Amino acid sequence: MEKAVVLITGCSSGIGLGLAVRLAYDSSGAFKVYATMRDLSKKERLLECVRGGHEDTLKILQMDITDQKSILAVKQNIEEKRVDILVCNAGVGLLGPLELLTQDTMQQILDVNLFGTIRTIQTFLPEMKARRSGRIIVTGSLGGLQGFPFNDVYCASKFAVEGLCESLAIQLHHFNIHISLIECGPVNTNFMANQHKTSPKESELQKIDAKTKALYQAYIQHCQRIFQDDMQDTENVVQVFLEAIAAETPALRYYTNTSMPFNRLKLSFQDGSQYIKAASKFLFPDEQLTDL
Repeated sequence: MEKAVVLITGCSSGIGLGLAVRLAYDSSGAFKVYATMRDLSKKERLLECVRGGHEDTLKILQMDITDQKSILAVKQNIEEKRVDILVCNAGVGLLGPLELLTQDTMQQILDVNLFGTIRTIQTFLPEMKARRSGRIIVTGSLGGLQGFPFNDVYCASKFAVEGLCESLAIQLHHFNIHISLIECGPVNTNFMANQHKTSPKESELQKIDAKTKALYQAYIQHCQRIFQDDMQDTENVVQVFLEAIAAETPALRYYTNTSMPFNRLKLSFQDGSQYIKAASKFLFPDEQLTDL
């Protein structure tokens, strides 16, 4: 039986790593996985997970989704000369008051989350169309369905990915190509820790007004509680990806977290006013903040 060829971006940790391992270890041997990452020095964790085995079901390749030449090099290194399942998982976060974000920093987020996804799909889509077969799975986010304060540019990038995939899905339906978004969050990965590395330092926060600073600090505390108490296990999220891969007719969206009261509220009241009030009250319950 011919193996399904799977290419996954962002496999150095978290969801990408977990999915690559699960598919490589699939008991039926149904998948050949090309696990890619920008920095190959981070491949050791993935190698430890597969314990040096599964040479016939897993290959690790360097790929930087912000570099078209890097993506094309990976395409040339795929032995089967095709990709049956493309998983666009690589992504980065950005946290902080909008006034403090530099143009370069914002551009980097868009270059990975939006344009990196576009570059990757563009590279492998023509061959899928020619074969009239293929699946594209994109790691989405609750931040692509609803806004979160101080995640303005990150949410903008993920909202754009939602529009990209929804628009493509209508066209690709005619080529027997299915595109699916896995709406994640929050997940127990290195994402939050990496996000904090790019957060403004205390010295930078002194440049903004007192109320914005207080709101930002309150939001950070809220996130710490959420990520401590309500994080989803990576393995449970990977299971949703596996469901999308196994589905005979995949859906456009899969949700790893079914508890999304604000998203439902947003859809129920189309002018957005009730959603803004409820989200603000939930995220900033300390009434003293309003008196600053």
